[in-house]
Amino acid sequence: MFQTFKPTIRLLLMMMIPLPGLNLLSAPQEPSAGQGQKPSDNTKVNERDRSKSEPTADQQKENRSDRELAKQIRRALMKDKSLSTNAHNVKVIAQNGIVTLKGPVKSEEEKQAVEAKAAQIAGSDKVTSEIQVAPK
Repeated sequence: MFQTFKPTIRLLLMMMIPLPGLNLLSAPQEPSAGQGQKPSDNTKVNERDRSKSEPTADQQKENRSDRELAKQIRRALMKDKSLSTNAHNVKVIAQNGIVTLKGPVKSEEEKQAVEAKAAQIAGSDKVTSEIQVAPK
């Protein structure tokens, strides 16, 4: 049947054939607490970040020096393959040369490693850490 169509049309027709077991219309499933993962609840953190005095990622300055500072710290974190995904995803917020670190990490040692990398780049007196060690 497909041999009579041009190759492009044939490819499009084959892409339209549903594959068994593949349901493209269903929404992705969230892991439930019964599957070994507890649901995340960051309500308190979100409430804290609503305060005008709390630096948040949307307050990252757009000047070149702050963008470059945050970029250098993020690169240093990503380069360290011994860090967990959470540590790689710590928020780095630079405002007028002052860096704020926020987010969960898996251990106190990891927290210290992230803080040390930021201090090495920005200067130890220019880093504020709000990193939390996630409960086990």
